[in-house]
Amino acid sequence: MVTDRAPHKALLLARFRESDRNGSLSLPQNNRVQAAAAAVESSLRAEATSAVRSASRDFLSVLAGFCGVETPGIRVLPARPIRSREGGQATELFGDYDPRTKLIRAWMRTAVRKQVTSFGTYLSTLCHEFCHHLDYQKFGYGDSWHTRGFYERTAALYHHARGTPVKRLFWARAAGGRWRIDWPRTNRGF
Repeated sequence: MVTDRAPHKALLLARFRESDRNGSLSLPQNNRVQAAAAAVESSLRAEATSAVRSASRDFLSVLAGFCGVETPGIRVLPARPIRSREGGQATELFGDYDPRTKLIRAWMRTAVRKQVTSFGTYLSTLCHEFCHHLDYQKFGYGDSWHTRGFYERTAALYHHARGTPVKRLFWARAAGGRWRIDWPRTNRGF
């Protein structure tokens, strides 16, 4: 995961830096989020799109209620789109968020084999897209950049939903003033 480049306009740059510094997210101290995440996991095992949509909607509703924002809409779609580029590079889209419609789209099947995605991957996508929703609805950033703070908020939400300890993310400088997660260091935990 690599951060976005910082914008050049002064006002956007100030908001970008605020997002970059904001690495924490207040989370409920009860088990409602974990229970809603467990329902998402069960629905994925059943491989029924309508069940995954319903469980995802409930998960997002619990989060939105706690965060004091409107619940975003959710569309659960079949196989992820894959984009191929010259030179053999291909990318998959796991999910996205439209701030105008407040709609999250999440794909529940892999692009090539069309298998149901893993629970961890799907939950990570829901958490990621919900954090974009929070950037607009709660924090008022005016845009939702992939900053270090954004990834830290997303990780905190994901680990809370799974009931697992939060990993500290370690960062390494990348080209163009960007940052990337240093996975070997993050996975070692120091």
